[in-house]
Amino acid sequence: MTPAPFQKAVDTLQAILEGPAPRPELELEEMPAPQRLAPHAAALSGSVYREDDTEIAMGRLIVLYDPDNRSGWTGGFRIVAYIRADLEPEIAADELIGSVAWSWLLESLEPAGYAGESGTITRAVSESFGDKRDEPSTTELELRASWSPTGDDLAPHVRAWCEVMCTTAGLPPSGVSSLPDRPGGTTG
Repeated sequence: MTPAPFQKAVDTLQAILEGPAPRPELELEEMPAPQRLAPHAAALSGSVYREDDTEIAMGRLIVLYDPDNRSGWTGGFRIVAYIRADLEPEIAADELIGSVAWSWLLESLEPAGYAGESGTITRAVSESFGDKRDEPSTTELELRASWSPTGDDLAPHVRAWCEVMCTTAGLPPSGVSSLPDRPGGTTG
């Protein structure tokens, strides 16, 4: 039998999937959840696309529930998030990008309420050799994080994950438009 708190979490995820996308650049879908991390789990995957339908970021959000409140968890829930986004080489070279990306996560989670956060940020540069030598180098950022929600509504946590995925992909914050280029090539 599914515990009521976990069923509420599953219903919240389903309502988010059935409702309008949090942002037009974002596509969300249900995915199989890992079965060995907790007695109950549900998961979403997401992708961020440019206007030309090129995927520029992807992620996974896993909601874990253990009614026995595992050590290190605040309450019975733990959320595990993964985000991978393409980066411009200049941004990837910035030594502070890991700290900045972590601050994006914490700022997005602040209104949701969280505790016991932990994670890693990885910057990667991929270079091609041999028969692939003509392919351009790519740079990526990977964020892996987990936290315990301090409230019983998981919708703000999903919205925070979506916002961080879009921010990491280089999109402006939700509700903010990019400034168009002015004649002469300057912005602002």
